[in-house]
Amino acid sequence: MHKNLKRGIALGVVLVAAGVGILSLVTGGGVTPYVGFSEARAAKGNVQVMGEIQAEQTSYDTQAGSFSFYIIDANGDRMKVVYGGTKPGNFDQATSVVCIGRYEQEAFYADKLLIKCPSKYQNAPTESGA
Repeated sequence: MHKNLKRGIALGVVLVAAGVGILSLVTGGGVTPYVGFSEARAAKGNVQVMGEIQAEQTSYDTQAGSFSFYIIDANGDRMKVVYGGTKPGNFDQATSVVCIGRYEQEAFYADKLLIKCPSKYQNAPTESGA
């Protein structure tokens, strides 16, 4: 009975380790970390940054097919973001954005944008009645 228990535990450990290994391969080796702007500028690979959108400073480059804008972090640091795609439909309603990508040549090149729209999370107005 002791022998079977030890085999069961060993098999469980092997299965858990295999599951972790497969998950690591599927997700590309890990999760993209959130960093501040200064860390993003020094990072060698992909990172996530978050900032408040500066709506008055957006532009679309038709030749390059890219959309660019500026964001400001909680420390007041400002960074240009270049997104290789069209402006997301809900971008104009957004107040902040999470950008996933890498920093190079004086700008953050985003592969993915996660738009944060506060209106989605506000309660609908209620009527006060008698």
